[in-house]
Amino acid sequence: MLGYLVARLGFLIITALLLLIGVYFLYLFFTKAFREMGFDSGEAFLILFASYIFGFNVFNIYLFTYNSWDIEINIGGALIPILLSLYLTVKKRIPLSKVIVGILVVSIVTYLVSYPDPSEGIVSPFPLWLLPAVAASLSSAVLSYTNYRKAAPLAYISGVIGVLVGADVLHLMELLSYKPPQFAAAAIGGASVFDMVFLTGILAVIIDSVLMFGQRRKDRRVYYY
Repeated sequence: MLGYLVARLGFLIITALLLLIGVYFLYLFFTKAFREMGFDSGEAFLILFASYIFGFNVFNIYLFTYNSWDIEINIGGALIPILLSLYLTVKKRIPLSKVIVGILVVSIVTYLVSYPDPSEGIVSPFPLWLLPAVAASLSSAVLSYTNYRKAAPLAYISGVIGVLVGADVLHLMELLSYKPPQFAAAAIGGASVFDMVFLTGILAVIIDSVLMFGQRRKDRRVYYY
């Protein structure tokens, strides 16, 4: 009996440690993305914390009702990424022409890999939901090749807004055409840090940092010499 309890306790401790390590590496992954966009570690932590706290569905803002659907927008999963995109566009002085092209590319890809589900909202199966992030990274790398410092912010903006447009806006009327048996709510960005909007922006920046690695090394060599 004692041996069983010791083994059980050991298993729980190991599980807790693995969970903490996983959360820590996930935190490093997210904060690295925000540092690539020009935020320091403290700012990255505040953004992640706000996105998580305000990502619960109690923080949804009501937009309108149609055909027994209450359409809402989540603060942490959608509104904060939108505000960050606007901030980065102005702060980094990214040309609107490049922003529009990047958003257009990601919107098309997102629309093709997503569909409305009356029981879940707008969904995209794995691994297809990774494609918008790849599209955002590739388009930003091409559009910002001569100025790689703007590539990461552009990748984030294209990914976040492109997913909102391609999935939520373009598929919205299809979703509203389904009449649920009782009133139902559909929240844009309602899955917080695990929503496709948020994750696409983060993944786009990480992939972009890999794509632009050679350009960064070249820039450092020029700087040192």
